[in-house]
Amino acid sequence: MFEGFESAQIDVGEASVFVRFGGDGPPVVLLHGHPRTSATWHRVAPLLVGAGHTVVCPDLRGYGRSRGPRFTADHAGYSKRAVAGDVVAVMRHLGHHRFAVVGHDRGGSVALRLALDRPGAVSQVVFADCLPLTEHLSRITVEFATQWWHWFFFAQPDIPERVITADPDSWYQGDPEVMGQENYDEWRQATRNADVVRAMLEDYRAGLTIDRQHEQADRAARTRIACPALVLWSLRDDLEDLYGDPRAIWSRWADDVRGHGIDCGHHVAEQAPEALTSALTGFLQPDPSRT
Repeated sequence: MFEGFESAQIDVGEASVFVRFGGDGPPVVLLHGHPRTSATWHRVAPLLVGAGHTVVCPDLRGYGRSRGPRFTADHAGYSKRAVAGDVVAVMRHLGHHRFAVVGHDRGGSVALRLALDRPGAVSQVVFADCLPLTEHLSRITVEFATQWWHWFFFAQPDIPERVITADPDSWYQGDPEVMGQENYDEWRQATRNADVVRAMLEDYRAGLTIDRQHEQADRAARTRIACPALVLWSLRDDLEDLYGDPRAIWSRWADDVRGHGIDCGHHVAEQAPEALTSALTGFLQPDPSRT
């Protein structure tokens, strides 16, 4: 995987972030979702490099080979604001002060926080298979609760760790033929690590508590995304079935919203890398303010 890319473990203060990076040109950072690692981008990243971009793929705080701080009752160490700070620190370490952001699934929540908290750093933002957390929570239906029950299970203290670590291969099911063997092996190693499992749960616990509060504060302050936003969703996943056109919801948060569905399941980077890359390269035009 990632032929021609470099990798590093970067100390960003209270966290240590594993990152892969390569290419030359306008920088774009790719943020994975749960329970993946940066390896999920192994088919997309080289295509973006070939299209003329510098590509940076970190493991989110606590996921994969990245490590975060000790766990606390308020879950602040695993808030999307904290993880967004990691991304800015990593990009600055690599020499990039303004960049595009692509966030899939939980990575989309980090991308949102970046766009709202660090508008000077984010030139364009892409949200793939995600909505703001508060938009999900304000639309809870029987269908949502049935299909997304894991959000609320993960929020429980202690029990999810015990259930998941008892048999992680049964809980986290992956297919090496779909994922690619090396990606699968990296993912499987991560999900069998009890510290990684706990950190991934803290991501969800933060989502229902401190992250929700941050988004509510944004709405009260009428804070909006300043840069262009591309919204992509998987046609064989449930986002459109639950909510209709996701662009309509994202328009509550940004003025410049465009996008479309892609014919694949939830893990678009693994299942439809060419279609995803085509959508990204059509959107990620050179940023005129980049220096």
